[in-house]
Amino acid sequence: MPQPFLQVSSEVGTLRRLLIHSPDSGLGKVVPSKAQDWLFEDIVHLDTMRRDEYDYYVKLLLYFLDPDKVRGRIASLDADESRDFYKPGHPAYFNSDYVIEFQRLLADILDDELTRTKLVASICAIEHEWYSTQAELLALSAIELAKALISGTTPTGEMLFSPIPNLIFTRDLGITINGYLLLNKPAKPARTREALLAQYIVFNHPLFADVRDRVIELPDNELHFLLPENEKDYNQTTLEGGDVMMVAPNHLLVGVSERTTIYAAQLLIQILFDKGIVDKITVVKIPHKRDYMHIDTVFTQAKRNVWVLLGSLARRDNQKRAEQIDPTMGRLIPPRADEEMKLVQFRRGEAKPREIENLEDLLTEISVEDLGCAPDSVKFVYSGNNEFPYGAREQWTDSCNLLALKEGVVIGYDRNDKTADAFRQAGFQAVRAGELLRQFEANEASPDTLTDTLILLPSAELSRARGGSHCMSMPLLRETLF
Repeated sequence: MPQPFLQVSSEVGTLRRLLIHSPDSGLGKVVPSKAQDWLFEDIVHLDTMRRDEYDYYVKLLLYFLDPDKVRGRIASLDADESRDFYKPGHPAYFNSDYVIEFQRLLADILDDELTRTKLVASICAIEHEWYSTQAELLALSAIELAKALISGTTPTGEMLFSPIPNLIFTRDLGITINGYLLLNKPAKPARTREALLAQYIVFNHPLFADVRDRVIELPDNELHFLLPENEKDYNQTTLEGGDVMMVAPNHLLVGVSERTTIYAAQLLIQILFDKGIVDKITVVKIPHKRDYMHIDTVFTQAKRNVWVLLGSLARRDNQKRAEQIDPTMGRLIPPRADEEMKLVQFRRGEAKPREIENLEDLLTEISVEDLGCAPDSVKFVYSGNNEFPYGAREQWTDSCNLLALKEGVVIGYDRNDKTADAFRQAGFQAVRAGELLRQFEANEASPDTLTDTLILLPSAELSRARGGSHCMSMPLLRETLF
């Protein structure tokens, strides 16, 4: 029986198809004065990020999802200074149907004259460009136009509009929920163009032709413009993929965070329940802080029974804080809504939601009730091994933001040493990406037989972008766990 194009019902089922975007030239144009406007904490060295870091991510993904593209070729690919294998539109590009490049899909749809005209006009409108700019862009080939719309720069080097450096975090653009595709609505103006490009790809590329009746778009609040300024933030529709986790076929997690509003979460619950797509949705409200951004920056799943998370938002740290101040005195401290963590679960057909006390209880419940694990088998791996100050330091560099290639095999960053130690203590091996690829090439290891492994991706530059392997992936197809 042929595999569907689109189906994700867990965070850890074997990954079979995903959408990525390799770092493009726009990342090299982020300047200090605009870094925070473009959602970057720092400027990056583009060639290092590509050649010494992200290329390893691509090779790993291909070895697990489309091995014929790379098996037996790693040495020659690493020796090729041109990197043509990694460049969409180049004849030597790997061009996989399983590790799918966003820029390649964009170039494909721009071959159609009507789509090209509409998309260029739309982008020039939102970027406040001259009408003459449209003619300049429309004169480009599909491949060059795709590059220009992403990087903001023409082949001659003219910078027409800002780059969209966050496009490497494809997770935020769309989430597969069982057999449906949710198109997200980024919170920040810097990501508006990304969302528009994703929308055009989904509704115009033949790869998505059979799933368009299963695409979900959240409507805007039609009365948003009438609200007073102090109410607008809470009542707009903004939702990003880092705040949505498909943890089991019947259960979805939705974060309320710096980037996803309560209003958007409410809309999503209503739509998914009305369509009968899931039976259970848990809203995870995390502190409204740049440190966290999305729920996948504070926890992700490694196995059915193993989770990696930030200790300060879990039960253990809460207990430590409670011991520092007497409970009676503690009641005198005024609560701060932006720093509170709340967990509320909704079930289809039930009017009254239930509150869950803490994150560890929720994750244990998912492992036991939704995924069939024994209660005493559930393990938590803490960022920085829950040691001060490494928990917070390593969470900042995405120790909790891991992509599961299969159950028990996850990709993390090599700079998070204490978290790697915590994984080892939980029974995992931690191996550097280059060494694992060498083992694959020497037939000393195989993606099919690999178990309980944290793969350490080079990350000096990638970590500056404030997103890990989970952020840098938009899974379209995973094998079911049951």
